[in-house]
Amino acid sequence: MTQEHAPARGEPGTAAGPPDRRRRRRPGRRTALLVLAVLAAPVLLVQGVGQAGVVPGAGAVERTDVAIVLGAGLRPDGSPSTFLRRRLDAAADLYARGTVRAVLVSGDHSSADYDEPTAMRDWLVDLGVPAEQIVRDHAGLDTHDTCVRAHDVFGARRAVVLTQDYHLRRAVFSCRAAGIDTVGLGVSAASVEPVKAVVYRVREVPASAKAAWDAVVGRAPVHPGSPEPGLRDALAGI
Repeated sequence: MTQEHAPARGEPGTAAGPPDRRRRRRPGRRTALLVLAVLAAPVLLVQGVGQAGVVPGAGAVERTDVAIVLGAGLRPDGSPSTFLRRRLDAAADLYARGTVRAVLVSGDHSSADYDEPTAMRDWLVDLGVPAEQIVRDHAGLDTHDTCVRAHDVFGARRAVVLTQDYHLRRAVFSCRAAGIDTVGLGVSAASVEPVKAVVYRVREVPASAKAAWDAVVGRAPVHPGSPEPGLRDALAGI
């Protein structure tokens, strides 16, 4: 067959057919990549903003007003869970160093027999933190609520937030989004239950996306609350 009589590129049955089919599939791939990018952007934003506020250790935390400790569950006897004890131990260490002047403990007190903030305060008192320098937030139902209430209800403006490493960036992001000049100090996330440790880390992906959404829409806490003087009094040394 001479070149003059060769089938035109792209005609059925020629070698040019498969590239045409590939071209027809490309819009679908581009759409999938676009969807992935849209879904990933909020997570990357939260993790990136949070990472900017992470400090490498207690010695790197500059003197600031308050340490914010988020709840992490109680044991059946009502004492703090292992993860929560690590957060509280770190807060007590910062207080002993003179790095922070007060500690805001924020957790779930949704029933009479489940009182995270009081258990947290009692643990800190046993570690030597004066009770009058500890302020309880009984409506810290999640990270976003804790940060917004720390700013709007308790008047926190500068703080270090304490939580496990995997959760730290999201906590810093939420507190910064709430208007608090925040740095984050991570504590150990080592667990005797490896499956739970994996679940907690995987959960950060949807949780980070939700944190970005909550910040964008300005979601109000479940219990917004009126301003309280507890933190102001603690910082004033009352």
